[in-house]
Amino acid sequence: MESYEFTVLGVMSGTSLDGIDLAIVKFINGREWSFELLAASTIAYPSAWENKLRNAIALDEKERALLDEDYTVFLGDIIDSFLSKFSDYSIDFVSSHGHTVLHEPQNGITYQIGNLPSLAKQLQRKLICDFRTADVALKGQGAPLVPGAEIHLFSNYDACVNLGGFANISHLSGPKQSAYDICAVNVVMNSLANKVDLDFDRDGELARGGNNIPAFLSALNALPFYREPSPKSLGIEWVNTNLFPLLNAFEVHKVEDLLHTYSQHIATEIVRNLPKEGRVLFSGGGTFNRYLMEQIEQLSSAQIVLPTASIIEYKEAIVFAFLGVLRHLNQPNCLSRFTGSSKDHSSGNIFYP
Repeated sequence: MESYEFTVLGVMSGTSLDGIDLAIVKFINGREWSFELLAASTIAYPSAWENKLRNAIALDEKERALLDEDYTVFLGDIIDSFLSKFSDYSIDFVSSHGHTVLHEPQNGITYQIGNLPSLAKQLQRKLICDFRTADVALKGQGAPLVPGAEIHLFSNYDACVNLGGFANISHLSGPKQSAYDICAVNVVMNSLANKVDLDFDRDGELARGGNNIPAFLSALNALPFYREPSPKSLGIEWVNTNLFPLLNAFEVHKVEDLLHTYSQHIATEIVRNLPKEGRVLFSGGGTFNRYLMEQIEQLSSAQIVLPTASIIEYKEAIVFAFLGVLRHLNQPNCLSRFTGSSKDHSSGNIFYP
């Protein structure tokens, strides 16, 4: 097997709008792939940008294109500043996810802003980006993409779960590998915390002090998406149509009770999708919610594994850096068994300065 070594900047912005994750990662391919996280940081969105991104779904095509141009310049400034801070590292290229503003794979649509060729020119670096579009064009969900990296970097686990704006799972062991979105997490939890002027429910303490709302829990658990077969994926469109109307119907209840009940709902749905045994790696910002993780650990018969804080926080940025490596090598990084596309393929646009 030919040996490779790459140092890549991975860039990720998730639907929970926690900020832009940047990670410089060294990948080495000996008998198998390994990685070392060299430097990482999360840059919080200024309130003006957070509002723009939160409301982007309501824009028409022309407005969305203008937002894309503005965001690309903004993202380039963020990346430039980060690379200047860590100029001791010589990177081979930038691999960026962009920020999802529209995801309707059932209609053949997915749109991540910040993936324009002008970003490569602004950075004066090779850029690999826009990983989802080709998969949707091949009748896939365009998600989840992380298993394309996890099977190389985290194969010592039976499954991987990410708790971000949404929860997704990758089943990595057994004859039928699969991956799909499970439920909405921080996009709902944070919106509830916002009602009491908090950015998020730190450690799940508000939820811990709340009480169950049986009718709300029953309505949540009955949502049809949870019984649909995989591959399947979620976007903010589904939340707006299915979850926020439910939250509005129960808004007479205290926020801590809504958080308590929704946490129970998340734990129930996640554990229902976990393997019955083996090791499951959890990552993403939601894992810092101690109350939620306690509920999952109590219900699960599998071994729940929490990695280092840096892996918890930056796993998705690491993953997209590696998806860029596979694209650079023209090796498959989107796998049909996970996304439902018509074939395995090497996805992502490559732009040069």
